[in-house]
Amino acid sequence: MKYTHITYILLSVLCVFSVASCSSVNVTSEGTISKDAEIYPDYRDVTVPCNIAPMNFNYIGPGDAAVLSIEGVGQIKADKDGLFKFSKKIWNKIIEAKGAEFTVMAKIDGKYQSYNPFRIEVSDDEIDQFLVYRLIPPGYQGWKDMGIYQRDLSSYEQTVVLANNLTSEGCMNCHSFNMRNPEQMVFHTRSRFAGTTVVDGDMVEKLNTKTDSTISNFVYPFWHPDGIHIAFSVNSNFQSFYSSHIDRIEVFDKASDIIVYNIKTKEITWSPLTKSEDQWEVSPCFSPDGKYLYFSSADPVPEMPDDHKDVRYSIKRIAFDAATETYGETLETVYDAHETMKSASFPRISPDGRYLAFTEQDFGYFAIWHTPADIKMLDLQSGIGNADYTVVEKDDMNSEAADSYHTWSGNSRWMVFSSRRDDGLYTRPYIAYVNEKGESSKAFMLPQKNPRKYYDNQMCSYNIPELASSKVKVTPHQFEDVLRNTRGTNVKVKQ
Repeated sequence: MKYTHITYILLSVLCVFSVASCSSVNVTSEGTISKDAEIYPDYRDVTVPCNIAPMNFNYIGPGDAAVLSIEGVGQIKADKDGLFKFSKKIWNKIIEAKGAEFTVMAKIDGKYQSYNPFRIEVSDDEIDQFLVYRLIPPGYQGWKDMGIYQRDLSSYEQTVVLANNLTSEGCMNCHSFNMRNPEQMVFHTRSRFAGTTVVDGDMVEKLNTKTDSTISNFVYPFWHPDGIHIAFSVNSNFQSFYSSHIDRIEVFDKASDIIVYNIKTKEITWSPLTKSEDQWEVSPCFSPDGKYLYFSSADPVPEMPDDHKDVRYSIKRIAFDAATETYGETLETVYDAHETMKSASFPRISPDGRYLAFTEQDFGYFAIWHTPADIKMLDLQSGIGNADYTVVEKDDMNSEAADSYHTWSGNSRWMVFSSRRDDGLYTRPYIAYVNEKGESSKAFMLPQKNPRKYYDNQMCSYNIPELASSKVKVTPHQFEDVLRNTRGTNVKVKQ
């Protein structure tokens, strides 16, 4: 190939521009500002996993320009969006150093001034590589543009698991994995092509889950570690939309039970203690060893929705033998709503069996829209039923907004949960480190290439963040084919 004289000139200019744009910044601070820099997201003094994507952030304070000084690395300059973007090389240096101190310098009134420094610590404890969530527009909007997506936490790559443009814009919800393994997955679709889809290795099957013995189709799921049984709630649930209220939506039950489904026999079982008219049972969870089934349980109230603020859920458990599909004869109370006068939902036990995390709110179980909702934990080491069991407060993790649905990492060191703290409207995924003593660090928002631009333009809430050890391999069109073109298998009641 021959190059013209003009081509050589253009190539030379491009090379000069490239060198200039990659050259190091060397700015000297001419003063100090004794306050924290305004950055988005707030990544000041957080602890992050060593396999997380670069924690880019935006400077949103005053000034004509901004520079970031990084301990042991050097300086980088913010772009026109105030974005501090870490190259792979720079981020790897920070990871290798187990963290760094950062100082933002802003050019104000013609001179650079330094804000208070802050640190980002890097933990050797990795987080599971993928986060799977539903993206849903506000107010449901006829379920338009809803989908389940998976994000590679070591990068910014997001790919679709199933979007509802393939299923005539029907609702999809409640995706769940067996111990974070996407080879075993379950989720529901509603409206057209309705059913519960179960993935078991190469098998993808749609189930028709309403029976003459249950009050509804399957709702909230949780896998037993044996990979054969899945606990579900069955709910007679309703929604109320507020015209003028900070919490906007209330979801409540008029009845609910807990059943267990066997994916091999296609049969369901239950105990009279998990399917009782005397209690409303919801949000099941198996212990990591599979020996106990935990769930939330409330006393019914006379009138719903009039009395919905009087419904408070305790956390209870019952023994479960997966081999014989038999249940214990008694219930144990783990968290007593009659004593706390609060309500607890969605128990989730750390894989090491030490801590039970749950969402605590004033009433009900649909905490995602309850502004006072917080994540709390019980130290199971102190013993079930012990009056002195330890409730671990999560002050560093929680906020003034709704902090709700949560999931553990496989090593029990990280928790991902939903929070509306960013703007009070949309839920975003937050990640927090939890050490062996149950102490948590300040939570940080899921990183993006350009966080401010991304989240300002993201008009959907992240719903049900679930960690996964690898990528969901079933393609969207495989799911579409099963949902559209199979009649579904009818579940049975075990005799």
